[in-house]
Amino acid sequence: MERAAGQEVFGKGHPAGLYYLFLTEMWERFSYYGMKALLVYYMTRHLLFDQAHTSQIYGLYTGFVYFTPFFGGIVADRLLGQRRTVILGAVLMSIGHFMMAVEHLFFPALLFLVLGNGAFKPNISTQVGGLYGKGDPRRDRAFSIFYLGINLGAFFSPLVCGTLGELYGWHYGFGAAGVGMIVGLVIYLAGQRHLPGDYLKRAEPRPVPDGSSSRDDRGKVLALLGLMVFTMFFWAVYEQQGNTLALWAQDHTDRRILGWEMPASWFQAFNPAMIFFLTPVITGLWRWQAGRGKEPSSTAKMAAGCIILGISFLIMVPAAHASLHQGQVSLWWLTACVFILTVGELFLSPVGLSLVTKLAPPRMASMLMGMWFLAMFAGNYLSGVLGMFWEKLPKETFFLMLSLIAFVAGCGMVAMLKPIKRGVGRGLGEKADV
Repeated sequence: MERAAGQEVFGKGHPAGLYYLFLTEMWERFSYYGMKALLVYYMTRHLLFDQAHTSQIYGLYTGFVYFTPFFGGIVADRLLGQRRTVILGAVLMSIGHFMMAVEHLFFPALLFLVLGNGAFKPNISTQVGGLYGKGDPRRDRAFSIFYLGINLGAFFSPLVCGTLGELYGWHYGFGAAGVGMIVGLVIYLAGQRHLPGDYLKRAEPRPVPDGSSSRDDRGKVLALLGLMVFTMFFWAVYEQQGNTLALWAQDHTDRRILGWEMPASWFQAFNPAMIFFLTPVITGLWRWQAGRGKEPSSTAKMAAGCIILGISFLIMVPAAHASLHQGQVSLWWLTACVFILTVGELFLSPVGLSLVTKLAPPRMASMLMGMWFLAMFAGNYLSGVLGMFWEKLPKETFFLMLSLIAFVAGCGMVAMLKPIKRGVGRGLGEKADV
């Protein structure tokens, strides 16, 4: 007899479905980050867009990638269910990646990628949460494992797609991204019996909720909306990795290693490589803290993530000053920045995904996951706007501006700790939930 997805255990006490979702997301992120590693260079070197125009397109594209999940969540919750919506998204993204290989289809290809990601992104994350019951302490760590899959794909993609695109031709790099998306779709289809059922299918008539439960739901939704405002500024700063920091790697960084010059696109592999090694360290820290009853709440972790992100860009201020005299500076400046930035990301991004699945009422799960990505949409769009100052401000001032934005976001989350505790009500389970 087939067991329910949430009861079928694989590996270290997690459902088998987690690993199918892990591998699916790994290949989808391989395709996304492989294309993204080439995007700025393709526009500036091949399409010959100026830097301001490139930054604007980059911000709009990465922004709309996180705008459409709101609608993808609604489609899944009300029409198709999570599984079919994920499949639809994977097909659309595969088409978009192959279209990128054709020069005059550049903007239609971006549209396919945006729409496909909107269908895919919120629903696969919702399915991870659906593997665990209410109050299950494995949930935060499950999202950290899932996040590791995201970044494993993101690590290999610049090495494969970036190398093919920069050295052999742009269409080879974009084509490799398309192949990666197809591999992810095949894995997802193979793992269907291990995945949780669609919320749409599981929905049953239920009594009208009383006033208390309605107030609890409103409080949870308002708490998420409040956090989204500050998360937006986190992503505006963080996403400079693929925009202005990519230009810094290309123009201001000495990439020679023992006489060999590293391709600039390989810089995009630094962050996911560090996530691969840092994830066990940080999840181990949280387990150690939990064993002593001192694990920070999810909101506190996210606030710390913003502040750590601000510290990472402070490191680039002396690097920018040094570049005024040296031209190109050591790769270690950029490496140190990305290392600290990665720690900040691990404190915020997977924890935020987990928090949404904890707080979202089941009937709104995918839609609220999509709303969470709306904050990423706004942040990514703002990252493009901020990037337009790259050539207008001294580099030291630019990096200091990014650092201050991240610090303000972190302080805002700290100020929300008590209101969020009040807003979500009681009965979420463990102390560290919110």
